[in-house]
Amino acid sequence: MSTTAVLRRFNRTYTQRIGVLEESFLGTGRPLAVSRLLFEIGAGDPVDGVTVRDLRERLDLDSGHLSRMLRSLEAEGLVTTRPDPDDQRRRVVLLTDAGRGARQELDDRSEELATRIVAPLTDRQRERLAEALATADLLVRAATVRLREVAADDPGARVALGRYLAEIDERFPTGYAPGDPVAAAASGPGSTYVLASSDGEPVAYGGIRPAPAVDEHAIEIKRMWVHPDWRGAGLGSRMLRHLEALARERGCTRLVLDTNEVLAEAIAMYERSGYRAVPRYPGSDPHATHFFEKDVTDRPR
Repeated sequence: MSTTAVLRRFNRTYTQRIGVLEESFLGTGRPLAVSRLLFEIGAGDPVDGVTVRDLRERLDLDSGHLSRMLRSLEAEGLVTTRPDPDDQRRRVVLLTDAGRGARQELDDRSEELATRIVAPLTDRQRERLAEALATADLLVRAATVRLREVAADDPGARVALGRYLAEIDERFPTGYAPGDPVAAAASGPGSTYVLASSDGEPVAYGGIRPAPAVDEHAIEIKRMWVHPDWRGAGLGSRMLRHLEALARERGCTRLVLDTNEVLAEAIAMYERSGYRAVPRYPGSDPHATHFFEKDVTDRPR
C-alpha cells in the first residue's frame, strides 16, 4: 500500500473515531473547527491573550473564516477581543471566565475519549501507538511546513536567527557571539533568507548570498538551522533543496558552504546531498573547519 493510501486510510479511521464527522464535537455543541480555535486561544497567555494574526498563522485560516468563528465564540460569551496595547492595529483575543470553563470541559472530554480509545490495548501496544503517532505527527508536520522568503527584520526570522547564533555560540569550541561582525556580514547585498514555520513558530531557517570571491556564478549557503525538536524529520534536507532551487533561479552554477566540525549532523547531510569537501574558499567564515561545494550546472531530474 502506498504512503498516500496509508495516510488517507488513517485519516478516515481517526476522524470517524474522534467525532470529527459530528456537528457537535465531543458533545460540546460546537463543530471541531470552532473547538480547535477555542483550544488555541486558551493556549495563549491568560493575561495578554493571543493576537488574531498569530491565530491565523497557527491554524492556517483565512481572515474571513477566522472572523466568523471568533464572532460565534463571542456570541457564546466565551471570548473577548480588544486592541493590542502594544500595537493598536492588531487585535488580541482572550478567554472569558465562561471560555476558560468551556476550554477545560473540552480538555476533559478529549482526555476521556483518548482514554477510551486506548483502553483495550496492552501496555506494550500503547507504547507502540505512542511512538508511531509521535513519528507520524513529526513527519506530517515536516512535510506540510511552510517555507517562505523573509526580510531580515521579519519577527520569525529574528527569532530563528537568534536561536541559530545562540546554538553555535554554545557548540563552537571558540564560541560565536551574536554580535560577531562575521554574522552581520552574512546579510549583505543580494542575500535571500527562507523561514520554515509550523503553527506560527519558526522551525527552520537558511539563506543564500552571492560569493563573487569564489566565482562570479557561485552562491554561498548560510545559516542553516533546524529546531532541535524537528531534527531527524528531513526538514534540513528539504530546506537545503529549497535553497538550491533558489540559487539555480539566480543563475548559480556552483554552490559553496562552510561549517564547523562539531556540527556532525550537518556535515553528514551535506555529504548525502552531493556536496564534496574542498579547501577553505575566499570569504568563508573564520570559525569554519569544513568546506564544501556542489556543481549545480545540471538541474535535478
